Amino acid sequence: MNTAILLLAHGSRIAEANDAARIIAARVKEITQYDIVEVAFREQHLPNIQQGVDNCVAQGARRILLVPYFLYLGAHVQEDLPEELEEAKQRHPGIEMTLGRHLGPHPKLAEIVVERIAESLTDTGWH
Repeated sequence: MNTAILLLAHGSRIAEANDAARIIAARVKEITQYDIVEVAFREQHLPNIQQGVDNCVAQGARRILLVPYFLYLGAHVQEDLPEELEEAKQRHPGIEMTLGRHLGPHPKLAEIVVERIAESLTDTGWH
């Protein structure tokens, strides 16, 4: 069965700021080797979430895992994204869809923060 990964990002008015989500999606595709890995944005930028679902379906997806690229369990993750999922399910009743876990306080994120601290200290010369 063709499974798609749809990475859901917040979105920014600054177009270049949205490139980070696309870079992450490309890396996810390389690592997982899923044929369909797309990005959609909750606000400010296209494709929006419904268009992202449509893009996955157009590529032959029969199942879509919508993955929130969000740090916090805020209103978007708790309310808005489930509403988007329900709308998408109604629009594509023959497609299985589910909402994955947001990033949250995953231990690897702390490792990344420690790396960024070390880089910043090096950049400032504060060894």
